Amino acid sequence: MDTSEPALERAARPPILGYPSLMLPRAPEIPLIRFGTSSFSSKDWVGPFYPEGTPAGQFLRVYASRYDTVEIDSTYYAVPSRPTVEGWAEKTPPGFLIAAKFPRDIVHGGKDREPDPGRVLDPDLTYGIRDRFLETLRILGPRLGPLVIQFPYFRRTAFPSPAPFFERLDRFLGDLPGGFAYAVEVRNRDWMNADLGGVCDKHGAALVLVDQAWMPHGDEVEKRMDPVSADFAYVRLLGDRQAIEAVTTTWDREVIDQGERLDRWAKVLARLLTREVPTVVYVNNHYAGHAPATVERLRERFRKAAEDLGLDPRKGLPRPSAN
Repeated sequence: MDTSEPALERAARPPILGYPSLMLPRAPEIPLIRFGTSSFSSKDWVGPFYPEGTPAGQFLRVYASRYDTVEIDSTYYAVPSRPTVEGWAEKTPPGFLIAAKFPRDIVHGGKDREPDPGRVLDPDLTYGIRDRFLETLRILGPRLGPLVIQFPYFRRTAFPSPAPFFERLDRFLGDLPGGFAYAVEVRNRDWMNADLGGVCDKHGAALVLVDQAWMPHGDEVEKRMDPVSADFAYVRLLGDRQAIEAVTTTWDREVIDQGERLDRWAKVLARLLTREVPTVVYVNNHYAGHAPATVERLRERFRKAAEDLGLDPRKGLPRPSAN
């Protein structure tokens, strides 16, 4: 008797970020641009963000009273257990959105820092892990947001050119089960081009716009190509880990002034708003030193950028006339 789990089947694409389609009316309570952080588990946030005495087991519950989305990075290191995922659902309210990273074994495959190109996206080696990951995250139901396929930086010894990687990515995206929203992040600066955008667009996967030391800013990507390749957009503000850890390794306050870059991101987000593209934005502690503070700083700048364009920052609609 075959006791294996049934294979996941391809299906119609799901509602994205709370919207069944950009062409249909949107629920007024759902903002077009959602802001959150990459992870919620930093003990350094007790005091500046979590009330003093908050136990770690209640971090997510408190976090969800402040923000309506979070990106889980622990899934990169291992497929979470069912009780863990059930806990995420229980501690967050309806309408909350949880994004998560694909496991490292799928997108990296190496035993140390260097990725193993022979294992990356290999069907025989990774599809079983993929299916376990997706089946477990499916527990979240309507709380499940985009799933990020985050690749490491690949040296030429791994992929001598982007073409073989894009070919492998094309196959992988084509084989993904339906019923989920996917986003693709690369760490090779020159790979952020129309060819990559075309592969993502073909499969309805979002191309992640990332602010990282050597990667192009979102407004630079806009000059190269249309940054929107799906029914939604995905933005990650990661920063320069090496540079900030030379300054601090505690994450209770901002220590780097990212004001100029945040101003640019606010304008990128406002332009996405003009197109009514549902967007999630996640900030990492390594970006400026304390992700919640940076979220608030970016959100205020975005509000001003949207208003400068005559838009309602929440809905993307023209602001009502004062007359």
